[in-house]
Amino acid sequence: MSENAILVRDLVKQFGPVTAVDRLNFAIPRGTCVGLLGGNGAGKTTTIAMLLGLVTPTSGNITVLGHDMAHDRFTALARMNFTSPYVDLPHRLTVWENLSVYARLYGVADVAGRIDELMVQFDLTALRDRPSGKLSAGQKTRLGLAKALINDPDVLLLDEPTASLDPDTADRLRSALEAYRTTHNCTILMASHNMLEVERMCSHVLMMKKGKLVDEGSPAALIAKYGRANLEAVFLAIARGEEENAA
Repeated sequence: MSENAILVRDLVKQFGPVTAVDRLNFAIPRGTCVGLLGGNGAGKTTTIAMLLGLVTPTSGNITVLGHDMAHDRFTALARMNFTSPYVDLPHRLTVWENLSVYARLYGVADVAGRIDELMVQFDLTALRDRPSGKLSAGQKTRLGLAKALINDPDVLLLDEPTASLDPDTADRLRSALEAYRTTHNCTILMASHNMLEVERMCSHVLMMKKGKLVDEGSPAALIAKYGRANLEAVFLAIARGEEENAA
């Protein structure tokens, strides 16, 4: 088995005259948490969509868990999951019904047991019979994270995983994700605008701008390279075109 859970080579996605992702290359080792950062329009969402097989690359290659996503993506997808606060679950289904549908889609053996476990972990038990369309933004985020772990994935793709959560709940969920990664050797690729979250959770960061990978490294290495106080300042330096001043 490859030591890399995700391998991306010369990935390109064009939408007509617009190049959303431009010859992207990166590798993510198994069991690590990597941040995918960039401003709006940097290409993060398109990259994640291609990793999930939702968008077909114009050219290039994606390998996930040793499977070529162009020819064998369903084998890999059974061992992956994803959540984003910008992708709603069916509004008319209750919390329990939503989790039950996804548990069955992924072939979870003990559906009721797994759902009960996740509902306790993500503080959803009191919301069991509430339609997801009537949940608050923070409750929807918690439900999305529970859905993302329903199949005990080996690769987890997260888009703003703690959006709309209060600081205490967000901290608890970060701890839960870190514990899951450690105990399951799960690989996490996380897009986030919360730089403190990225500094805490990610051992490596990929910085995108206008569809290209413009820099990468550990949060500490990037902070030192750019001579900034924190990762947020590094993000701003790259977004504002100050990267040429890096050492």
